Amino acid sequence: MTARSGLPHEVEPVAAVLAEIPLFRVLGESGIQSTARAGLARRYRSGQIIFHQGDPGESLYVLLDGLVKVVFTTEHGDEIVLNMLSRGDTFGEMALLDGSPRSASIVTVRPAWVFALPRARLLELMREHPALADEFLRLLGHMVRRLTGQAADLAFLDLGGRLAKLLLQLADKHGQSDGVVDLPGLTQSDLAALIGASRPAVNRALQSLVSRGLIDIKGRTITLLDISALRKRGGL
Repeated sequence: MTARSGLPHEVEPVAAVLAEIPLFRVLGESGIQSTARAGLARRYRSGQIIFHQGDPGESLYVLLDGLVKVVFTTEHGDEIVLNMLSRGDTFGEMALLDGSPRSASIVTVRPAWVFALPRARLLELMREHPALADEFLRLLGHMVRRLTGQAADLAFLDLGGRLAKLLLQLADKHGQSDGVVDLPGLTQSDLAALIGASRPAVNRALQSLVSRGLIDIKGRTITLLDISALRKRGGL
């Protein structure tokens, strides 16, 4: 299915979101407006693929609204979720640096509004605004720290601890209200992939948290009942 292309009247709302993001804030008002005009905003329905793993890396993407997941597919066709992204997050950075194909696919979990900035224009902006290059390096540094943190969690937290920490993170960043994780496009298999476990093991860990009164589950909605205990369980 084809996404609907951005229209001229969307420049202002696109610029408003870009102004909230440190990467673009350094450009100033006129630079942000110019950036918004240089790219293309598209709207996607839930379950659509924004780009596939293996596609050429020709643009930097900004999630203006909605929720997406980063999905890696193995040679055997197995899929794992690497990360969840929401309003203000960027993606597609790595392929811009070395010209390699996309290392993962991006799939919408909720309807999404996405801005794509061509690589050529991004490089022009970096030459015109050296501070943008500094912010881009900070963005990559944050990505490396996140991956390092995930590796540390695998080494030092048990499955229950990793799950508690993940639920807190999802509720904080992607929850629709305080303490509520409602992600209709996210399965238990996705949760398992995010913390390096199997689906049956995550199911058992979820039920353990339910039996202890730390969370409540109704369908795919998870309510965090005891934030303090979950933080302790997650080593926070």
